[in-house]
Amino acid sequence: MTDKPSSGSTALKPSATKAKPPPMFQVVMYNDDYTPMEFVVEVLQLFFTLPRERATQVMLKVHTEGRGVCGIYPKDVATTKVDQVTAYSQQHQHPLQCAMEET
Repeated sequence: MTDKPSSGSTALKPSATKAKPPPMFQVVMYNDDYTPMEFVVEVLQLFFTLPRERATQVMLKVHTEGRGVCGIYPKDVATTKVDQVTAYSQQHQHPLQCAMEET
């Protein structure tokens, strides 16, 4: 037996495949007739770090069009945001609805 390397190469060629970026999800708030507008602005500032002016714009979109996009995130972040908003709303006895949708 010899320690001579074989002439065949077993090295793998680098793969040309690229990983797709993870799917993104938009967090959406829905209008209801009971949650105060100021509370919606507070939630947008607290959980989505929106400046007051932008939070007010999103709140008005929710109010006039029935829904508004709060932000776009990877799935785990979007899930956390929806859970936080839902829990905070329930804690303050408001029926504010929040969900996520794949973009």
